[in-house]
Formats: sequence, structure tokens, C-alpha cells
Amino acid sequence: MSGIQHRIAARVVPHIPPGAVVNLGIGIPTLVADHLPDGHGAHLQTENGLLGVGPTPAPDQIDPDLVHAGKQPVTAQPGASYFASSASFGMIRGGHVEVAVLGALQIDATGRIANWAIPGKPVLGVGGAMDLLVGARTVVVATTHTAKDGSPKIVPECTFPLTAQRPVDVVVTEAATFRTDSAGLVLVDLAAGITLDWVHEHTAAPFRVELEDALLPQAGH
Repeated sequence: MSGIQHRIAARVVPHIPPGAVVNLGIGIPTLVADHLPDGHGAHLQTENGLLGVGPTPAPDQIDPDLVHAGKQPVTAQPGASYFASSASFGMIRGGHVEVAVLGALQIDATGRIANWAIPGKPVLGVGGAMDLLVGARTVVVATTHTAKDGSPKIVPECTFPLTAQRPVDVVVTEAATFRTDSAGLVLVDLAAGITLDWVHEHTAAPFRVELEDALLPQAGH
């Protein structure tokens, strides 16, 4: 993973309440596990059946039987629990996951995301993203601000298939953080070295500006 992707993952950490049950999606979200401070206490869950995911293992510590939903190696924290994928999805659909961190291909002006299919390319399936959008109490998106061709990922309307109708709660990029409310996107944070003009130039969807300390409430609130 690139330095930009790690910066995005680090910017997600303040949005994870200590002690929360958190699902990390495939891609940039999985890097969040490597940036949580010691003693944070978040319980990381993966939908293939593990609660207590730890940081990425060193090359000489990889256990081929210990992987997350994206089939990449993980570690397990002391006291981790293993269970069937059906039980994992029961946790998600039952509202027991406090925060889900997902990647996105596009985010629309209301905060809805497309993250599972690109028209004209092979479809691997929606995975757990649809369930997490519907079942998780808070959904945070971790994504680059623009696509590889430089085009904005935050757009007035998604041209890729939507993952679900539910808007996400927070969008975190390497440049900015947005919250969503009933009126749409709200810019609440700029990364160091980023100007408001840059965000306007690289964001196609309209947004309001209310720069603030954008921490989420503590777990259980």
C-alpha cells in the first residue's frame, strides 16, 4: 500500500471510538488496524469469522490460515474469537457492529456510495458492503479524493451501481473529511497543507463548509 493510503487510514483513527466493535472493509480500510494506538481497545471484526483482528503480520509471522475477508494475512489479538461466517453476518445485520470502515469508488452528493462494481468490468460480488451499510450504526468511508485518472470520486450522482440507499456518516480522504446530514455533504476538516480551493477544485459534488473537531461520540452513545 502507498503512503497516501496509509495517511488516509491514519486519518480514520479519530473516528473510531475506543472499545467499539469495528468492521474494516477491503483495501485502505484494512490499514486502519496498523494505525490504532496501543491500548485503544477497538475490537476489529472481519465477516469471514474473526473478532479481535490485529495489525498486519511481519513476513516471517504470516499464518496462511489467518486471513481477513479480502484473503490477506492478519494477526489475532489475545482473546480473539472465531466463528462461522453466518454468525458474523448475524452480528452485522443485528446492529452489533458500531463502526464500519468501507472503501468507495464514488460518493454522491447525499453520501451514498458505489463500491462494488464498475460497468464493463467483471463483477466479483458485493461482498459484505451492502450488509454493513444497512446494519452498522456508523459508516466511515476511507478513499482517495480522486480516481487514478485524476477525476473526482465525490460526485453529484454516482454513475456506478449504488451499494445501498443508506448514506454514509463520514468520508475521509487524504485531503479532507466530510460529514453527511439531511442536506448533504459538510466539509469539517482539511488535511495539513490542503486549501479549501483545492478541495473545491477536486470535488464535483456541492458541499457546505463547517470546519470543526470532527471526532465521533464514544462507543455506546
